[in-house]
Amino acid sequence: MGADLAAQLTALPKVDLTESEKAGLIRMREEEKLAGDVYRALYQKWQLQPFRNIAGAEDTHTQAVKALLERYDLADPAAGKAAGVFTSPELQALYTKLVADGDQSATEALKIGALIEELDIKDLQARKSSKPDIDLLYPNLERGSRNHLRAFVSNLKSRGVTHVPVHLSQAEYDRIVSAPVERGQ
Repeated sequence: MGADLAAQLTALPKVDLTESEKAGLIRMREEEKLAGDVYRALYQKWQLQPFRNIAGAEDTHTQAVKALLERYDLADPAAGKAAGVFTSPELQALYTKLVADGDQSATEALKIGALIEELDIKDLQARKSSKPDIDLLYPNLERGSRNHLRAFVSNLKSRGVTHVPVHLSQAEYDRIVSAPVERGQ
């Protein structure tokens, strides 16, 4: 999801957004930032390559959401915020908890990665939209989250650990982790 997606987003017509769609973009901007910030903190602690790789992908996700915030003149909740600092008190508390839980062990850190990706998938599914640019962005973010979930689950499996889904149904989780890596924009 890079320049190609950005070009596709800017080529779509600008439309009127509902308040719910505006709030969804703002939330997803901070949620994607949260993922990247947690992964960087856990990479510093455990030096596990999936955290480094996926943190970079999360940066791309946050920039894609930021592009739509700018397009619709919405305030960016992540503007000027250092790593681990959030506008949303809920996300601030979640960040603190996730990093603390991930500091317990490398295995716990990988579980936190899977948990975050489940949360992203669930939140993106709840924010479906009929607006062309959002309808292009969110499925791309969701595809990335499914791939990230697969990576964390694979790393857990290599450690002999079975991840138990928290935010997804067992059936949806099984469908995602048994599917191959998805390619896209």
